[in-house]
Amino acid sequence: MRRGWICFTFFATLAAMTRFSIPSSAIAVNRSGSGGPVIVSIPHAGRIYPPEILAAARVGREQLERLEDSWCDLIAGQAADRGATVVQAVWARAVADCNRGEGQMAPGEVALPLRAQFSAPGRKERAGLGVIPTRLADCGSLWRFPIDRHGLNWRLESFHRPYHVALSRELARARARFGHAVLIDLHSMPAIPAGQPGHGARIVVGDRFGRTADDRITAAVVEEVERLGVSVTRNQPYAGGHIVSAHGRPDRSIHAVQIEIDRSLYLHPDRSPDHRAVVRMSEWFGGLIERLAGIAPGEDEVPLAAE
Repeated sequence: MRRGWICFTFFATLAAMTRFSIPSSAIAVNRSGSGGPVIVSIPHAGRIYPPEILAAARVGREQLERLEDSWCDLIAGQAADRGATVVQAVWARAVADCNRGEGQMAPGEVALPLRAQFSAPGRKERAGLGVIPTRLADCGSLWRFPIDRHGLNWRLESFHRPYHVALSRELARARARFGHAVLIDLHSMPAIPAGQPGHGARIVVGDRFGRTADDRITAAVVEEVERLGVSVTRNQPYAGGHIVSAHGRPDRSIHAVQIEIDRSLYLHPDRSPDHRAVVRMSEWFGGLIERLAGIAPGEDEVPLAAE
């Protein structure tokens, strides 16, 4: 039997044996002792690669790591101490991209029986950046064979769906206690190329052009970025992905904002953490959480001590 078929058989066997169980190691939830209305989502900083994922890959782990928002979880290092609940992906983005919807795949990237359900791919999906990343520039296809039904379901049931269930649960918990909830979806980005909207910005704040958060929430985030002393844009070139679109419901008092941070603000050129820069960014992010915790959308800001 060829090695590729062994990989696929392993996916199928694993799915059948586990009946799509949810490994607790795929997601980490860190609740603040004091609690607050802010939930921090970190979907792309996971660094664990399950062995079946590495076995199915046609590229090395170092290529799969290019998908990561390298070490951006360090920016949220003070988040729980400042009153936020942190929902973090522990498994790597190569397993499944929690910031894509389940229907976001290009038909050519999946096995023939699945193609009908992925019939309208967008730009990101055509580039191989769907709910399961399948291609990267300069290294071609990431996987030995197209994603089959067993491989797709295993990834969704083990990682993608539990992540969104955890976010929904924590947002509902915060809204029940405080009357509203604020979701910050934290990401990192490469420098925005010249000629692209937002070029020169070091942080991009996205709320789907006002659809996923009250304007006072988004404006407060922008103001805090300006206090950091770096350039910021709103919704250009990143307006927010699936996470803020799926969970941001201002009409239900759940507000969601995506934050993209230029990696040069906290990493060395080799993408290793710059300790001093990480401390600066984590202190800033902690202050942002405290600021957002003092805002009740539709009302005046109140001192944090009044919460």
